Amino acid sequence: MERIDEDQALPWTVATLAADLAALGVRPGSTLVVHSSLSSIGYVTGGAHAVVLALVDALGPDATLVVPTHSGELSDPGRWQHPPVPEAWWATIRTSMPAFDPDLTGTRAMGAVPDTVRHLPGAVRSAHPAYSFSAVGPNADAVTAGHRLADGFGETSPLARLYDLDADILLLGVGHDCDTSLHLAEHRSGTCGTTRQGAPVLIDGVRHWVEYDELEFDTGDFVEVGAAAAAAGLERTGAVGAATARLLSQPALVDFASAWFAEHRG
Repeated sequence: MERIDEDQALPWTVATLAADLAALGVRPGSTLVVHSSLSSIGYVTGGAHAVVLALVDALGPDATLVVPTHSGELSDPGRWQHPPVPEAWWATIRTSMPAFDPDLTGTRAMGAVPDTVRHLPGAVRSAHPAYSFSAVGPNADAVTAGHRLADGFGETSPLARLYDLDADILLLGVGHDCDTSLHLAEHRSGTCGTTRQGAPVLIDGVRHWVEYDELEFDTGDFVEVGAAAAAAGLERTGAVGAATARLLSQPALVDFASAWFAEHRG
């Protein structure tokens, strides 16, 4: 259950949250990628269901709603840290972990809002076993198609398609440390190396453990680059329920952050 704040006069509702989103500047008919924390909003009548309905109402019928639906546990157990598992387990995990299934594979550490969006009628999910995104709306297929293994957040990822579609980013009760579009900026800045990864996938209906190279991401300076972007006037802030919400142009942030990473990273 969402936290109950005695200072909250009344529960937030679909209507009040939709009004807050409109006041923030969410564009009807736009493509919007949302990163969220349900608990930050306060008590909402209907919980995540109501938040998603508010997003849908604020965006209107011609918009596309996109959320991260990552499943980071579909990866090489030899690289797990939170928590690590004994080395004696690695082989069993690699041979027995079910292959990624866009319908059955759950999300990990994404929160209730993305998990609700991926169950909306007509929602589709990209094919990456660890870094999938789900989308619903007219651009959903364009956003999610062609997501390659070695390009979790790169040029074949939904993030690059969001850039092409002049999408917006909504950080709903979370900061830029949760902003996956900054990973696309990392790709384009050329400041990261690569690391070897593995995952169980279906190839022609048969499960295989596949190894691939992926970018070695570094989120340590994401809050700093987000603050720099806000100082440059790229961010609009406001309240949605009890949460602080940030709204940005995704292409503008990616371009800004790409240049910032190139300048500030060694």
